[in-house]
Amino acid sequence: MARVRKTVTIRDVAEDAGVSLQTVSRVVNGGPNVRPQLRDKVRASIDRLGYVPSLAAQRMSGSRSYIILAINDRERTLADWRARLGTDWVDQMLLGGILTCSQHGYRMMVELVDTHSDHVERELGAALSALQPDGVILTPPHSENRLITQLLAERNIPFARIGSNAPGPGIPLTMGDESAAHLATSRLIELGHRRIAMIAGPPQYSLSGWRIDGWKRALDEAGLPHDGLLEVGDFGYASGTRAARALLDRHADLTAIIGSSDQMTLAALEVARDRGLSVPHDLSLISFDNTPIVRFSQPPLTAVDQPIAETVSRAVEQLIARGPDGDDDAVIEVPAGLVERYSTAPPPVEAPAQAQAHAPGRA
Repeated sequence: MARVRKTVTIRDVAEDAGVSLQTVSRVVNGGPNVRPQLRDKVRASIDRLGYVPSLAAQRMSGSRSYIILAINDRERTLADWRARLGTDWVDQMLLGGILTCSQHGYRMMVELVDTHSDHVERELGAALSALQPDGVILTPPHSENRLITQLLAERNIPFARIGSNAPGPGIPLTMGDESAAHLATSRLIELGHRRIAMIAGPPQYSLSGWRIDGWKRALDEAGLPHDGLLEVGDFGYASGTRAARALLDRHADLTAIIGSSDQMTLAALEVARDRGLSVPHDLSLISFDNTPIVRFSQPPLTAVDQPIAETVSRAVEQLIARGPDGDDDAVIEVPAGLVERYSTAPPPVEAPAQAQAHAPGRA
């Protein structure tokens, strides 16, 4: 019969080194008031026994829990998972958070909270009481939910607000949405486009407004119009379909669309096909997010690559470094990039007005 390997505990280390549990805890947590010779002795026992500190052992120091808690929107996250849409926001969030936490001896945990729920305070309060995190990362739209931010501030829990630059407590971080939209629009202008539309996200997300601002700024700088070239969706596929149809119905000379999510841009791609338009020869498309699915569309989409993992990593570093008494500084911006694929090209010599005007859309 196979032997079961005994788990090495902090008590085993203390007995091997001939010291108290508190001394081992201080060494594990990098605490003060431990003589160098004693510290070396404890570390030697840890190496010899193969001890891996548990959260319970780390908490013996009494000052930290070594947990960073990330809060994500329950409704949207579960909807994406159930529909298997290929979005990887949570994946990228975990990639940046888990790796950075582990480098500092921390653990990252994720809770899904419904931002529209009447019970949000109770749900979040229960999670905070159970986990006692050293810091919390809020993602949109939670990062701009005043009920949530006030609760964290009242409990003196450090937190980072991704996708929010509003004044108030917490560490604000953005992913350069305004600059990214300006970059995408400017690239289309460089290719020769003069009628560039945008399908924006819902107004309850600040980043939707920032992207509109960047799009407008690039058009203004080039002396190009933007009136009537904006539609608003909810980041979902169906809203992208409605928006793309409205834009193409309204503007027969439209040659480019920027979508504020991959799903909405994929919908625009399908609408273009339904109307007999070739992408990118008749209509260029640029998306936001750069989730895996856009690499496999036909054609693969040019997309703004949002640095989710890097932004969450920066948030973790800031929370660990500042602690409960850290001061909030200026907004931290992690710039996005543009990945060019095959959905962008110079516009046709003559806009395909006849095809757009007469080809039927799919019901």
